[in-house]
Amino acid sequence: MRPRTLDEVVGQRHILGDGKLLRRVIEADRLTNIILFGPPGCGKTTLAEVIAKTTRRNFVRCSGVVSNVAEIRKVCDRARTELGGPGTILFVDEIHRFNKAQQDVLLPYVEDGTVVLIGATTHNPSMFVNTPLTSRSLVFELKPLTPDETGVLLDRALADRERGYGDIPVALAPDARQFLAEICDGDGRHALTALEVAVRSTPPSPDGVTHLTLDVIQECVQRRVVQYDKKEDGHYDTISAFIKSIRGSDPDAALYWLAKMLVAGEDPRFIARRLVISASEDIGNADPRGLTVAVGALQAVEFVGMPEARIALAQATTYLATAPKSNRSYEALEKAMHDVETGAVQPVPEHLKNVHVKAIGAERNDGYKYPHAYKDAWVRQAYLRIPETYYIPSDQGYEATIAKRMEMLKGAF
Repeated sequence: MRPRTLDEVVGQRHILGDGKLLRRVIEADRLTNIILFGPPGCGKTTLAEVIAKTTRRNFVRCSGVVSNVAEIRKVCDRARTELGGPGTILFVDEIHRFNKAQQDVLLPYVEDGTVVLIGATTHNPSMFVNTPLTSRSLVFELKPLTPDETGVLLDRALADRERGYGDIPVALAPDARQFLAEICDGDGRHALTALEVAVRSTPPSPDGVTHLTLDVIQECVQRRVVQYDKKEDGHYDTISAFIKSIRGSDPDAALYWLAKMLVAGEDPRFIARRLVISASEDIGNADPRGLTVAVGALQAVEFVGMPEARIALAQATTYLATAPKSNRSYEALEKAMHDVETGAVQPVPEHLKNVHVKAIGAERNDGYKYPHAYKDAWVRQAYLRIPETYYIPSDQGYEATIAKRMEMLKGAF
């Protein structure tokens, strides 16, 4: 069911729509080196093959998993002997699997135009493809298919008499179609595979029609496949959504992203560490207990382990998400560090320097005033030679109490 023309490609309108750059380059046969990256089943290989057919060039496929340097050289040397012909497109699937040496082998052939490189990867090319290759290529990000687009693929497969099931009476129930389109997380290949399994494993009813009900499709899919790469973008995108949901005081969204990470097998210690960071960065002194709860969750993960530790993670997540928020402590430190890094560093005032103290009293011979010797354990004295204001408490939660105390001290004599 692979599309054979650009018009048959489903999705990716942001790069293949009328007037878009990639479409113009392909239709004008002005192809340059291209790197396509996106999640599984979004059409990277399909698009490469459609490009080859549209431009009528020789198309040679390599795999980053099984190809080696000798094979790459052989393909490129053969392309060099055919330079007078239509040209050669070298498609490297999973190009991120090539090590640096293998990628470097491609450089001279790409640079002199011996081959036009199309690389496909599920990983961010800025991190996993050599800079000399990416700088000589147009990089396009492919998006996961939407449920509507996945539905189009399913409809085509059921209607196509040549390559699909158009010559077989198959009835896909609307709710089953919707479920399958949504459950595959934008992976068209997964959707078509599930449809094939359903058709092949479901006997026709007495009327001769193969009825694909919701129960049938759910059985074929078995369970939702979580698209989550624990080492790459899925890992960082999901933890980002998790922390931002906590910061935005949405416990339901935070629990959903927590559940996704746990189902996908994320390291619970990584989640707990991020909760500790969020407790200080986003909650801060608006609720100082947040840090205690987060550290307690981290200790519970270490002490109890999974699966029970998920309960402690859920408690910490909901506590932090519903707590009052303040990042004033974090902002204050950033300002102070900026001053230290960019300005003249203030020396320690003489009365604050470390000295051997024989007796504690209201006055010491070095001029230091011991606050506990004064009413309310406070006395006015300078702690910076050049006074600065970094910490400005907010009016959120307990920090409002801190703000009132600081105002009181400022007005004291």
